[in-house]
Amino acid sequence: MTDSTDFHYMPRLVDEVLRAKLEESPAVLMRGPKWCGKTSTCSQLAQSALMLRDPDVYLRSSHAAEVQPSLLLRGDRPRLLDEWQLIPSLWDGVTNAVDEAHGSPSQFILTGSATPPQKDARRHTGTGRIARLDMLPMSLFESKESTGEVSLESLFSGAKVVEGESSITIEDYAHLICRGGWPAPIAHQVKSTGVAQDYIEAICESDLSEASESTIDASRARALMRALSRNISQEASQKTILEDVKDAGSGMTEPTLRIYLEALRRIFVLQDVKAWAPSVRSRTPLRTSSVWQLCDPSLAAASLGVNEDSLLDDLVTMGYLFESLCVRDLRVYAQALKGEVLRYRDKSGLEIDAIVRLLNGAWAGIEIKLGGTARIDQAASNLKKLAERVDADSSGSPTFLMVLTGGEYAYTRKDGIHVVPLGCLAP
Repeated sequence: MTDSTDFHYMPRLVDEVLRAKLEESPAVLMRGPKWCGKTSTCSQLAQSALMLRDPDVYLRSSHAAEVQPSLLLRGDRPRLLDEWQLIPSLWDGVTNAVDEAHGSPSQFILTGSATPPQKDARRHTGTGRIARLDMLPMSLFESKESTGEVSLESLFSGAKVVEGESSITIEDYAHLICRGGWPAPIAHQVKSTGVAQDYIEAICESDLSEASESTIDASRARALMRALSRNISQEASQKTILEDVKDAGSGMTEPTLRIYLEALRRIFVLQDVKAWAPSVRSRTPLRTSSVWQLCDPSLAAASLGVNEDSLLDDLVTMGYLFESLCVRDLRVYAQALKGEVLRYRDKSGLEIDAIVRLLNGAWAGIEIKLGGTARIDQAASNLKKLAERVDADSSGSPTFLMVLTGGEYAYTRKDGIHVVPLGCLAP
């Protein structure tokens, strides 16, 4: 089912992941930031729906929930409960309905763009009844801008050589960063990059307050978003973030910062890249701090007030935002392969931008560089150091090593390291 007969759904990689989870789980919770396409995706499999984002539906439903929440669960299965957190009692209603159906699969799909702040809003955790699934904005492969000639799955399956050609230019990448992966404008071929700015305003003016148990000041929220964006793709301390917030003209204490950061995580806008901790041969300690990332690079660009032209005039900033774009896509592709994206850094200074690790333990090291032969050579050197440093007996050898770039051609170097444009990559 879809919201409109005129709507053209663009398939997502998470479609099959959702289908598989429904086949084995009574209910699935699809989580992710607003506007990333959760409702449209889940509607493809739902047989009935309760659309709580519709104010009329919400008003009628909230009255029914006070009397008998189970009334809202009536309908053909799987039943979609869109933005369920608006009526938190639905969660316990679903767990009870699942139990009454003896755990039969494909009963409910829930979507949520925020986690309810009150821990007592749900009496049951949903364990064994409700599976979780995260969703991000669209990758370049999903928006049909990547050729998909280089597949992560094929590389994990043993492919030794890559070939491909991307037509995406450096100017195009500046546009893609500012446009973001928001499905509606992509589907309607809207060229404007203003969606991200509207998103930032919604976050600061209302979304954070709704997701938090504390009052959120919009000016402080804007300053924090700018500070996070200044440190995107970097390992910055909370002290650094606080100093950047202060430089933007808004004072903030550390406890207040934690409240704001937690609210950003509850609405799935702040999504850190966690550290990978393999067994290493040397005694060099590993760094365990996460790296700051937002769910989409367009939010960082909007928070910084940069556009396509200003990014092209500041390739340092563009490099950090390009890394954010790559990490977003890698997360989407890794999820399709039942994997995750991590980051490696040790106290000797060796840093690897992305580690893609699959459920079976296989892993690959990926360095991200916007371009330049010298930078690619340095990235390849870092990858070889990583392969030498990781204890293969305990953590396994890398299945492959890759430099992910903003260049034109995909090829395999003589040392076996793949150089791949983001515009050629696929899951």
